[in-house]
Amino acid sequence: MSGSPTKRLCVYCGSSTGARPLYREGAIALGGLIAASGMGLVYGGGHVGLMGAVADGALAAGGHVIGVIPRALMDRELGHTGIQDLRIVADMHERKMMMADLADGFIAMPGGWGTIEELAEMLTWLQLGIHAKPIGLLNLGGYYDPFLEFAERMVEQQFVRPEQRHLLAVESDPQILLDRLTKPLPPPVDKWFDHVPKAAI
Repeated sequence: MSGSPTKRLCVYCGSSTGARPLYREGAIALGGLIAASGMGLVYGGGHVGLMGAVADGALAAGGHVIGVIPRALMDRELGHTGIQDLRIVADMHERKMMMADLADGFIAMPGGWGTIEELAEMLTWLQLGIHAKPIGLLNLGGYYDPFLEFAERMVEQQFVRPEQRHLLAVESDPQILLDRLTKPLPPPVDKWFDHVPKAAI
């Protein structure tokens, strides 16, 4: 990860627990493993759903947790008041930027539209060289299998380079995923298929 030690991992996940117990169990396990490895957790600040579970897992293992939540959600009493550092921001844009700035890497767990948006944004920023932080997908129970099939479709149709598809580390085991995220990223690749460099002057 660009040679820097991983101090904090940002986890994107659902504000619901989902249809299968393994999602919540996986969130608790991931939070605990992040804390046990000596890293801090950055997440969306909620006490509900998988968000609350990953935070509780980290807290139970003695970890440090930073939550970032918009004022509108805090006003609906969705904030996790049991974490050490709960930061209240104006809106979703400020939330996403602060979470990205605080983290040294990112993991997406099962979730809905917001989780997909956050994952796609961090992948886009990595592709464009805006950041050089590793990104992982915790594919519990095959939840993201259709998404990964679509990723292959984007490669097949030449909207994503094969090298960029592999910027996303995918595992179903949280410990294996954490181990992968501590390894250096591959060298950056130009995202544009039909980009033609200007001739040297």
